Amino acid sequence: WRMLTYPPTRRALIVGCGLQMFQQLSGINTVYYSATILQMSGVRDDRLAIWLAAVTAFTNFLFTLLGVWLVERVGRRRLTLGSIVTCLSLILLAAGFLLSAQNSPPITLHPTDPSLQNSTCALCEPCMLDPRCGFCYQENGTTVSTTSCVPVSVSSTEEAAWGDSVYWAYNYCPTAYSWMVLLGLISYLAFFAPMGPMPWTVNSEIYPLWARSTGNACSAGVNWTFNVLVSLTFLHVAQYLTYYAFFLYAGLSLLGFLFIYGCLPETKGHRLEEIELLFENRLCTCGASDSDEGRQIEYIRVKGSNYHLSDNDASDVE
Repeated sequence: WRMLTYPPTRRALIVGCGLQMFQQLSGINTVYYSATILQMSGVRDDRLAIWLAAVTAFTNFLFTLLGVWLVERVGRRRLTLGSIVTCLSLILLAAGFLLSAQNSPPITLHPTDPSLQNSTCALCEPCMLDPRCGFCYQENGTTVSTTSCVPVSVSSTEEAAWGDSVYWAYNYCPTAYSWMVLLGLISYLAFFAPMGPMPWTVNSEIYPLWARSTGNACSAGVNWTFNVLVSLTFLHVAQYLTYYAFFLYAGLSLLGFLFIYGCLPETKGHRLEEIELLFENRLCTCGASDSDEGRQIEYIRVKGSNYHLSDNDASDVE
């Protein structure tokens, strides 16, 4: 309880747990389903979707190393604020799905046999969203033709209940906007990379020694709690909200940016005692201004004690 009753550590704990929470609520662990996301965008070949998912994961790995290299050069606060680009990337990803839905191929063939289920869908999009149906089509160059919405086979979703069209799409619609989804996914994972290590770095610095183990344990617990929450709910959220799910994650990323902008102070170059003083003020004012940012703080030892060397006294010390 000492952490909660002592205002500086309580504020530090809120900032540390908030960073870990927004790291997960921005949807980073949807990368587990990156192959599924790419298939939803219209990537027909399963093997190609898996390889593209590997490319996106490798991009995240490379930019994470870049974030670790920049942490002492740019600063924790600036590097974390730079993750606002992830919000724009999520909007680009969602826009790719939105354009795909708005330009969904029309259904040209409707079954007339009374013994067969007659589809009333006029476009591929509502047909794809119905778990009982799939989209059959042929391709003539880049043009989709001879399209129909037919029931899925009772034995497997990999094939239609009837029909002999060249292509069968159960969970996607053919579209020319797959590149937007791929670009949005890659840029999202690239610019999220600094946000990956930053919550852990900041949490290792903002607590005094007596509260460090407890503070890190609490923030790590928050991280894994929201990790499980996002991972378990993504497919359901994507099913009910479709491409609006990525607008939801973009909105949560924007909230995280506002939280970081208002509440996270710069800890680069500060001693432990100075970092504790950063949280003396009211929460969400500690990150509003960095009066000591870029200032070189010097200490001299006089008669066994540490004294802060002011700018006026600097000229008197050789």
